[in-house]
Amino acid sequence: MGRFGDGLASRGTHTGVIGNVGRVAAALVVAVGLIMGATAVNIWWTARQDQRPVSDAIVVLGSAQYNGRPSPIFEARLDHALDLYNDGVAPMIITVGGRREGDLYTEAEAGLLWLAAEGVPEEAMLAIPDGTDTLKSLQAVAAHFSEQGLSTAVLVTDPWHAMRAIRMATDAGIEASSSPTRQGPAVQTRSTQVRYIARETAAYLFYRLTGSSTTGAPGIN
Repeated sequence: MGRFGDGLASRGTHTGVIGNVGRVAAALVVAVGLIMGATAVNIWWTARQDQRPVSDAIVVLGSAQYNGRPSPIFEARLDHALDLYNDGVAPMIITVGGRREGDLYTEAEAGLLWLAAEGVPEEAMLAIPDGTDTLKSLQAVAAHFSEQGLSTAVLVTDPWHAMRAIRMATDAGIEASSSPTRQGPAVQTRSTQVRYIARETAAYLFYRLTGSSTTGAPGIN
């Protein structure tokens, strides 16, 4: 009886440990789900805001360009930045973004060419062609701000990208607001919006956890 009782006690302890581990794992899954859900809601909420205080500069985050011609997503950002400039939000538009392998132009240069064609004076434009992702581009802008004694910027990007861009700019030392574009491929359909919010949720949390860009991060395209 003693051995039988000892066996039951041992089995009960083992079952209890498994149960505790299961409860901890379930709690972790719930916690991660809540964090991801809250982040997605904040991205959605930030995307709906349009902050355009008078600032030192309007910063247009780069996107794809084709031989100096902005892609539709990039052109939508530039068009919105032009509206902000014409409304007197800032005296300067800064375009950012580097050159990918094989490109003749940087994203920043392509943006500058588009703005020049729209009549923006040369003294009201600046291209900062450093960085191939949002983080590096904003760090380059922050370095320029520091050199020139500037501090405030209105960021122009896609709605779903706004929260991550603001966080990165703020961490780099820029007093950043965001006025997202309301046109272009990134906002055309509900399915596109859901896909972008899901991607940005992963990208934002990756940045907050690592302080790094998502470039090359597994599972975040």
